[in-house]
Amino acid sequence: MILFMLITGLLAACSEAVSKPGVAPLIELNDGHTIPSLGLGTWLGFTKEGTTAPVKDDSVQKAVELAIDVGYRHIDTAAIYSTEEQVGAAIKKKIAEGVVAREDLFITSKLWNDRHAPEAVVPALRESLARLQLDYLDLYLIHWPVGQFENGTFDLTDYAETWKGMIDAKNRGLVKSIGVSNFNITQLQRLLSMTPVKPAVLQVEVNFNLQQSQLIEFCKMQNIAVVGYTPFGSLFHSKAAPDAPPPRTDEQALLRIADKYHKSVAQVALRYLIELGVIPIPKSVTPKRIRDNIEVFDFQLKRQEREVMKTYDRNYRTIAVTMWKDSPYYPF
Repeated sequence: MILFMLITGLLAACSEAVSKPGVAPLIELNDGHTIPSLGLGTWLGFTKEGTTAPVKDDSVQKAVELAIDVGYRHIDTAAIYSTEEQVGAAIKKKIAEGVVAREDLFITSKLWNDRHAPEAVVPALRESLARLQLDYLDLYLIHWPVGQFENGTFDLTDYAETWKGMIDAKNRGLVKSIGVSNFNITQLQRLLSMTPVKPAVLQVEVNFNLQQSQLIEFCKMQNIAVVGYTPFGSLFHSKAAPDAPPPRTDEQALLRIADKYHKSVAQVALRYLIELGVIPIPKSVTPKRIRDNIEVFDFQLKRQEREVMKTYDRNYRTIAVTMWKDSPYYPF
């Protein structure tokens, strides 16, 4: 009887931990570290000219501060986003206030394309750490397999050589886990065949229109965690390109599912990615959306509902970066 009560109590505690609002369960990486199963993205998107949108105010810092207050522990940034300073200021403030300790947080940044030489990786990482006001990162990613100098010409450094610089950064204790972003299956297979250190994470675009089933399955077999950026894809009318396939937030089938769980269509979209085995990193500077986006661990979709969402897969890529298509390392 006592044993039964102990087991029952343990199961109840586990259930409460998984469903507690504002808490993303942890996922173990292949190197023994853990990553929260949802994070906050801090990329502000592209301008009409195709460049990264500039940071014009302190909205990113405020977004990160609120995110930490409401339970986010996973924050994603990159050198090219120009948001590292604001992310760092928010982290410093919340640590000073006693809201979190540094070890409670999982902070990701990324190596930009103009620093692919293996000897350039550690200096680039140190620059990111200085902007973030941190001593170490939890995750550092090769942002793209494509190298490109500041003058626009392609850097033909093999990403396998860049990876040696990433390993060096890890060995120096500057980062706990290392991984890659925007690599395809062939590139991953090649990298795995050339290194004793397996990437812990692959970050790629995943959403209703680009579900990446083969890539996700490959990563599952290799025990590589998949982080999904642009998780809403073309879901919002204001963000959808003219040629973007459905669905949108007014899709009737999605509205019925959302109503059933007392959630929004956006929350249903995030939940679907989580059930695909993806760690979504939705970006937002809107307080309500920041709060809503993490409230997706207290319900579970039915198989039939997931089948409906599977039909939206069109292999449509929101972030195609076609300006790099002439690089021998272009991944798409």
